[in-house]
Amino acid sequence: MAEARTTIRHVLHRRDFRRLLVTRLLSQFGDGVFQAALAGTVLFNPQRAADPLDVAAGFAVLLLPYSLVGPFAGVWLDRWSRRQVLLHANVVRAGLVAVVAALVLASVQGTGFYVAGLAVFSVNRFVLAALSAGLPHTTDEPSLVSANALSTTAGSVATVVGGGVALALLQLTGATDPGYAVLALCAVVPYLGAAAVVAGLDRAHLGPDSATLAARLSARDVAAGMVAGTRHVLERPPAAAALLAIGVHRLGYGFLTLMTLLLYRNTFTSWGPLFPAGLVGLGEVLAAGAVGTLVAAGVTPWVVRHIGKQRWITVLLTGGGLAQVALVLPLPPTTVLAGLLIGFVGQAVKICVDSTLQESVADDYRGRVFSVYDTLVNVAFVAALVGAALLLPPSGISYPLLVAVGAGYLAGAAAYAHITRRH
Repeated sequence: MAEARTTIRHVLHRRDFRRLLVTRLLSQFGDGVFQAALAGTVLFNPQRAADPLDVAAGFAVLLLPYSLVGPFAGVWLDRWSRRQVLLHANVVRAGLVAVVAALVLASVQGTGFYVAGLAVFSVNRFVLAALSAGLPHTTDEPSLVSANALSTTAGSVATVVGGGVALALLQLTGATDPGYAVLALCAVVPYLGAAAVVAGLDRAHLGPDSATLAARLSARDVAAGMVAGTRHVLERPPAAAALLAIGVHRLGYGFLTLMTLLLYRNTFTSWGPLFPAGLVGLGEVLAAGAVGTLVAAGVTPWVVRHIGKQRWITVLLTGGGLAQVALVLPLPPTTVLAGLLIGFVGQAVKICVDSTLQESVADDYRGRVFSVYDTLVNVAFVAALVGAALLLPPSGISYPLLVAVGAGYLAGAAAYAHITRRH
């Protein structure tokens, strides 16, 4: 009977969970549309050019500044209504995307373009942290793994679907600055839809439980809150080990992301009708990753019930190291296979990490902890991108780097297993 109460069907019975899920789906669908427009603008637009360092620098400019202030944002997530955060952030995001679309249309490059993109990505991470921090208020604790499996996986798939829709629209708009501007502007619709859906929840429904509401916060208050959140994690070894696991994965994922971008931009040609090159081929890798996330969502709750989250994360990180074998032959089919495997590993690890943090972190600290979590994800990803940009040739082919990424996954698995065995 206990097992039946932890199924996905069980969590879907709650109307508030369904509303939060739809908010996530619309929000991340918009992310997919916007990210496809941005990737096309920077990487596959014949009116622009970018080498590996340009790509890595672009990611760094967009993500690192937010990563430095992310823990501070968590203090507000633990003081403000998370429902209000989701409502207003999606409206703000819609306005910022319109600004980015205008800059793309005007062929603006450099600082202005990256600052506008930075603003969108900053709000985006804020939204995802609020969704995760609020989720325990829409389900019971035994169902957290299933709830995370459904919500985070469905969100990831929604992002890929949004990117696919953008690629389909690109055939109508054309791969030029005006075409990519139209694509970016299309993301406004799902963002506003997400705001409308979450508005149906009561202001206090998503927590925090005992918010210390304040109209103004001093810098000292924010810094103290950030330190308290970090200490809260370090005092809970399962939570700290979970962050280690996701950090290791994001490092490997960052290396593989730039490698894949370079392969499809500079090396691959169409390998028959089933494996195209260019932006469409890159979309195929993302679609394979989405399939991996779906499989992970179906498998992970069942596996966790039988062997637990700790053993499953260890198995996943080990599998992530072995998955690099698929890229030994740098061909479109093997790259698509690697995308599927890494998508599975990444999503299964995320489901377990989210659940571990939600179970082991007190509600009044969740906003700060999930912002630290987002910061770690961004910093690890950007650090890997910069390292890959310095080490990879323009072709994207580097066997020593593949070995290093595989070894990193295996070392992470060993470290995670050691920490969780001790506690």
